[in-house]
Amino acid sequence: MAKLSFTAHPESVGETYVEHLGVASSFGFAMIAGGLACLAHGFFPFLFTSTGSRTVARLHERMVAHRRRGAAAG
Repeated sequence: MAKLSFTAHPESVGETYVEHLGVASSFGFAMIAGGLACLAHGFFPFLFTSTGSRTVARLHERMVAHRRRGAAAG
């Protein structure tokens, strides 16, 4: 079994543990908010007509842009 490490993955993406905690938490909260908007949209189709897709696009852009920055630095 692999040894658990709180720093291996954050270091692999060019972040400290605390930085990674912040980034991952911000993604998680955005995903929760987008998911709740999608659920509300399911019941009330006139609400949040593009919130879910905008949330996914924004998070994808942040992740791809961050990955490129980290790759350029390393």
